[in-house]
Amino acid sequence: MQGPRRLVVLRHAKSAWPPDVADHDRPLAGRGRRDAPAAGRWLRDADCVPDLVVCSTAARARQTWELAAAQLPAPPPVRHDPRLYAAEPADVIAVVRETPDDVGTLLLVGHNPAVQDVVLRCAAQALGDALDRAREKFPTSAIAVLAQRGTWSAAGPRTALLTDFAVPRGERSPDAG
Repeated sequence: MQGPRRLVVLRHAKSAWPPDVADHDRPLAGRGRRDAPAAGRWLRDADCVPDLVVCSTAARARQTWELAAAQLPAPPPVRHDPRLYAAEPADVIAVVRETPDDVGTLLLVGHNPAVQDVVLRCAAQALGDALDRAREKFPTSAIAVLAQRGTWSAAGPRTALLTDFAVPRGERSPDAG
């Protein structure tokens, strides 16, 4: 693999809070169902189509990825990893470190606060104001792109450059309430 690897971190889209549904099983809200495809379009248009996706097992993360993936030319392989649900930053970094060396772009679909913490820990520097924006708020459907120096097994604090931070939003239809 030549050049830097890219770690793309996607926070799941906006979820609903239905009564009597366990946190792990909460589905996407209407806004989440609009924003998740926008995240997929952003990945496609920014040329950040992943070679591998590791997604939380939570329903809202799985639904986010399914809707985002539908916007890509060809969906990449996906692994659902329970360690990304209710994760500590060290758990997320451990998942990254297990990535095969032939993966150029890895996409993680997870939850806050872990996804924000991982981005802030791994970024040694950033382009433009990306780090300030990621530090200020990491909203649902936010995407951070980190250029990772070295192998995946060397990922960790201050080993990456935050090259982009985006918060794609879907269009609300005029007839939506």
